[in-house]
Amino acid sequence: MTRVLAMLFWILAGMASLPAFGADGVLPAVTVTTTPDGGTQYSVTLQILMLMTALSFLPAMVIMLTSFTRIIVTLSLLRQAIGLQQAPSNQVLIGLSLFMTFFIMAPVFDKIYEQGVKPYMEETLPIDQAFERGKEPLKAFMLSQVRITDLETFVNIAGYDNIKSPEEAPMTVIIPAFITSELKTAFQIGFMLFVPFLVIDLVVASILMAMGMMMLSPMIVSLPFKIMLFVLVDGWSLVMGTLANSFGT
Repeated sequence: MTRVLAMLFWILAGMASLPAFGADGVLPAVTVTTTPDGGTQYSVTLQILMLMTALSFLPAMVIMLTSFTRIIVTLSLLRQAIGLQQAPSNQVLIGLSLFMTFFIMAPVFDKIYEQGVKPYMEETLPIDQAFERGKEPLKAFMLSQVRITDLETFVNIAGYDNIKSPEEAPMTVIIPAFITSELKTAFQIGFMLFVPFLVIDLVVASILMAMGMMMLSPMIVSLPFKIMLFVLVDGWSLVMGTLANSFGT
């Protein structure tokens, strides 16, 4: 977890620390000046303000640049397929999605740490080179999950005519293509989860109509059977395993 936090902070630092280094290559954090009355005045540089502003993008980075989107959408569709409105709660689903994201993204985070964060912290690489080397594992992960059709769509929208391979695409094109592909994959998995529960709803509705029980909602009768089916087949383990395997983990 420490590596993950260090990596995210380093990425934000790379976004915020645009060329305004001192003569010795060190980023000045605070400028100390002496006031006319002999006091000391501290002024925060513009880069620190940019860094603090970039921190507001941290949730969006965790959600959109990782496996989080596919997991949370799939789990939400699963809850609707079963027919449960509040169980598991949104907090449980988000927490489960976050920890599943850290589990799936752990190899990527380790590569980012080894290639970019660690050399920068050991002062063997400047921040611009470390940032470029550190983003390569994340770029490779997104390219491994993105659909070529989605990538071509955003390449055409952006007007890039000189891109001959997916690896040449910039991050500004890869990120929206990756998000679009993740949503499509999540809905495909959600559709497969809906089918068995839909069959149970149809069977229960047919039985109730045959018995003449028109006033009894089929959803109320089928809900216990859907929960029992999900528990008997060890549904949570199957869903979590399928989600992890869908990323090649």
